[in-house]
Amino acid sequence: MSYELTGTVKEILEEQTFASGFNKRAFVVTSEADKFPQEIQFECLKDKVELVNKLKKGDKVTVTFDINGREWNGKYFVNLAAWKIETGTNSSSNDDAPPPFDPADEILDEEPPF
Repeated sequence: MSYELTGTVKEILEEQTFASGFNKRAFVVTSEADKFPQEIQFECLKDKVELVNKLKKGDKVTVTFDINGREWNGKYFVNLAAWKIETGTNSSSNDDAPPPFDPADEILDEEPPF
C-alpha cells in the first residue's frame, strides 16, 4: 500500500554507501497538513537516490512512499521508503508565475450584438 505526503523540503542528508554496495539517502519534509507542522524523514534506496539528488531546500514536493517495519534484536524500526517525488515550484518563484490564460479575458475589438 502506498501513501502520499505534500510539504516543503527542510533538509537533505548525505548519501550513505555500505560495504555491501547498498546505498541510501534521507531527506526531511515539513508538512503543515495537521494542526502543528510535522517534520517527516524519508529514505530513498538504491537507484531511487537519484530522486533526492534533484531536490533543493525549500522545494514544494509530493512524496509517494511505502511504510517498512522490521524487528532487530528485540527493537522495532519503521522506515518511510520514498519511491516517487513530484516537485512543485518553491514559494518565491510561484508568485512570479503569470496567471493561466483564460479566453474569456480577451478584449473584444467590437461590441457584442445585443
